[in-house]
Amino acid sequence: MKISVRSGDTFWYYSQLFFIPAGLIIDSNPSLDPNALKIGSEVEIPGFIKESYTIKQGDTFWKLAEQRNIHVDGLLLLNGNINPDALKIGSAIILPSRVTTPIVNGRQGYSFDILQRDLTRLKEIYPFIRLRSIGESVLGKPLYKIKIGDGSKKVHMNASFHANEWITTSVLMTFLNDFLLSLTNMIPIRGVETLSVYKAVTLSIVPMVNPDGVDLVLKGPHSAMKDQLLNINNGSSDFTGWKANIRGVDLNNQFPAKWELEKERKEVKSPAPRDFPGDKPLSEPETIAMAELAQEELFDRMLALHTQGKEFYWGYEGLEPPEAERLAEDFERVSGYRSVRYIDSYAGYKDWYIKEYRKPAFTLELGKGINPLPLSQFDEIYRDTLGIFLVSIYRWY
Repeated sequence: MKISVRSGDTFWYYSQLFFIPAGLIIDSNPSLDPNALKIGSEVEIPGFIKESYTIKQGDTFWKLAEQRNIHVDGLLLLNGNINPDALKIGSAIILPSRVTTPIVNGRQGYSFDILQRDLTRLKEIYPFIRLRSIGESVLGKPLYKIKIGDGSKKVHMNASFHANEWITTSVLMTFLNDFLLSLTNMIPIRGVETLSVYKAVTLSIVPMVNPDGVDLVLKGPHSAMKDQLLNINNGSSDFTGWKANIRGVDLNNQFPAKWELEKERKEVKSPAPRDFPGDKPLSEPETIAMAELAQEELFDRMLALHTQGKEFYWGYEGLEPPEAERLAEDFERVSGYRSVRYIDSYAGYKDWYIKEYRKPAFTLELGKGINPLPLSQFDEIYRDTLGIFLVSIYRWY
């Protein structure tokens, strides 16, 4: 919600006016100097939208402000051309409306278009988040990254490396939305005060690593590539089991962490719906972007969301740090998921991250069943994994 600065206004005053932490207002307006606001400058107030309202019999600014739990000066600020002592029935005013319900609906087939729409809306309501593309998919779709907070501790989460595991994007975007709601409404999540997390931690999220593959699973093949994709899919028009990117390369078998071993023992030797690791490591634009992001930001912790199994993996060749074991114990306790240190599988993002940086990294296998998991599991999956998300951003040993 945008407002115009008046004489004497400050960010601190706006925080009192709308009951929004001043730090979130400052971060929502990085181009403005908090100590030298200019009259007429536009200021973003996070967590609010503007609504048109028609004056009814008995309405006053004071009554309307009380109903919305804001100061009456908030109404005066948005309606500078209205005389509050002479409201006319039927005339229109602008009301600040606090956002208290989610934008994201995770209980749907979560395509790239839905992701774009939700990110645009979240950025409008919560302008303190930073949104950028870290690269492009094979078909040129942006690989979006969201950054929240500016603390010294860095946590990264990603989803939908595998196309038919798109429900992981639904889960991660739902957590992002709940985190933002918690910040602007100052309501803890399971007892966790998220504003203190925001100040201490920088959280980065890549919600859809494989947008081309996700859209293939949910919408079917694009006409320009239909024949090629049908050929890779052994002539079948059913793409619901597709894991790979649009070129038939399994993105979570693409990283230089015993890639040669995985390449040798894979039965799949050419582009396929799943398991083909490519002709060389980091051959795909999606995996290159994810590797470059890690090298740029050097996360302290990394979570990669997959399905299925109700378990998580956290070791690689004994290179994982002691902190990883403590986190694994807490993850197991809060989620009920089984902690697995080592599995006979390599070349994943988690493996490479541990190998390169000796930091805690986890592959989370959400839910249980046959991929793609049904949306009927969404609520259970989110309930189980929410504790893992929270531990990863607030518990430091």
